[in-house]
Amino acid sequence: MLQRLLSKDFPRSRALAVLLVLLLIGLAGAPFIFHGVKALNVAAKVLVFVVLVASFDLLLGYTGIVSFAHTMFFGIGAYGIAIASTRIGPTWEALALGTLGALALSFMLALLVGLFSLRVRAIFFAMITLAVASAFLTLASQLSDITGGEDGLTFKVPEVLSPSFELLSEPFLGVMLNGRLLCYYLLFSAALVLLLVLLRIVNSPFGRVLQAIRENEFRAEAIGYRVVVYRTISSILSALFACLGGALLALWLRYNGPDTSLSFEVMMDVLLIVVIGGMGTVYGAAIGSALYLVAQSYLQDLLRLASEATAAVPVLSALLSPDRWLLWLGLLFVLSVYYFPTGVVGRLRARAAGGK
Repeated sequence: MLQRLLSKDFPRSRALAVLLVLLLIGLAGAPFIFHGVKALNVAAKVLVFVVLVASFDLLLGYTGIVSFAHTMFFGIGAYGIAIASTRIGPTWEALALGTLGALALSFMLALLVGLFSLRVRAIFFAMITLAVASAFLTLASQLSDITGGEDGLTFKVPEVLSPSFELLSEPFLGVMLNGRLLCYYLLFSAALVLLLVLLRIVNSPFGRVLQAIRENEFRAEAIGYRVVVYRTISSILSALFACLGGALLALWLRYNGPDTSLSFEVMMDVLLIVVIGGMGTVYGAAIGSALYLVAQSYLQDLLRLASEATAAVPVLSALLSPDRWLLWLGLLFVLSVYYFPTGVVGRLRARAAGGK
């Protein structure tokens, strides 16, 4: 059973297996283990980014395609939910129609981008996708009648997923069993299923061809594989998974705007997480998302405590000021790349293989 779920792609490292189990337990029990609104929001964001980063790694890590339009599909999924819920109302039908509409639009755009751009060299493809993503961001910001413009769209979700809905009148293990908790576990279930599906895809014969194209596309073409077709399918699959990730984000936030899902900052976060976790490993998306987002969310709090503790040394206290959290986050990233050039997953697997 475990072999089927993991598609026979086991961690191949005891340390990595322990990390994955701890991460799974932590996310599954987050509402009961980590109390507070912030902790739950961080856990939900990790779930969303696991899907988003894993879908991007299907392009970059497994196919060798560099695309800067990935957040465009992420935003389409979020806007699909937001627009449908705003126009139709807080119903399950609105969520279904919004998701299906977003998937259809993502499919068409990914197909067009793939057919027109994947024949060019990698650097030109990256620049084309960057131009397309920038154009879509501008369009979303200007179509205020549909997208809400710069202000975005705030909407309601079905009552069973709203904080006002209560399963029990009394707390269970110190936590109120309300609609917000149900919404979190909906995200958890969806993210887990999508990750397992991606794991299955990359370990299928199709996934093996993608890896062959990444290593040497001319050789793959020479032995009979139509490289453009495989790369286009990979681009479409990646876009569809990113779209679903965006839908999950909008469902959790009950809001979407250009800065939330379409900004270049989100794209940079995805690139950083792929490098930290390890390219070409679905597990890297999970490990990298957790490490990066937890550091991003709590680094300021840690720096504040460190700054107060070193108040007697003005220079050190100023250096550890929470206002300089981006400096320290950048330093942590540089150190992670230096000590883990193949990502956390790649380093742990290499260490396990070398120890045999």
